[in-house]
This record gives sequence, C-alpha cells and structure tokens, in this order.
Amino acid sequence: MTAPELKTIESALRRRATGLARSLAARNEIAIERSADEFDTKLLAAEREFAAQTMAQDYRLLRQIKAAMHRLNNGTFGLCLECDEEIAVKRLQAIPWAAYCVSCQEKVEGAAVFPPGQTQAA
Repeated sequence: MTAPELKTIESALRRRATGLARSLAARNEIAIERSADEFDTKLLAAEREFAAQTMAQDYRLLRQIKAAMHRLNNGTFGLCLECDEEIAVKRLQAIPWAAYCVSCQEKVEGAAVFPPGQTQAA
C-alpha cells in the first residue's frame, strides 16, 4: 500500500472516529420515560432498546477503528490478523477498519453464527 493511500485511509478513520465519538457523547444517556398509556410505555421501551443497541454497535465500531489506527501506528495495518496475508487495498478503502482478509472474515463470521462443532448442515 502506498503512503498516499495510507494517509487517505488514516484520514477516513480519524473522521469516522470523531463522528462516532460525538454521536456517542450526545446519546450517552438514555432517558427512561414513563407513560400512563400502556401502548406508549411499550413504544418508549422499544425506542430505548433500539437506542441501546445502536450505541453498542457504535462503541464496537469505534473500538475497531481505534484498533485499526493502532495497527497503522505500529506498521501492521493491512495485514490480516488471522493469516498475516495482505488485505486487499480495495477492501481497506471500503472498510478501513477491516482486520481480516475476505477469506478469514468469512471464517470469523461463520464461527459467530454456528457454535463450535456445529456446521451449517447440522
């Protein structure tokens, strides 16, 4: 990967991290509202649950971005954490926080879907 490509990716990571940090700071407190109407109470609970899930996803993404920035700083950015092969430049341009090559990412996602010892056919 060329130095200009790395600078572009680093800039994209920083912008995304800054945006996520601002968003998380703004939503840091989830208000618990009460309503006399049972339907409204359930609606408010669903909105809180959605907000909590969104925050959790944003925190995970922010951790992935910070890990990618760390890899940039220590010279391991662009290498798959599983097989140590280079991650395709196009993949990194699309998903700058990618930690795995496509092949290893599929394995990681497959392992998350199916418990150890269980396969798709089971």
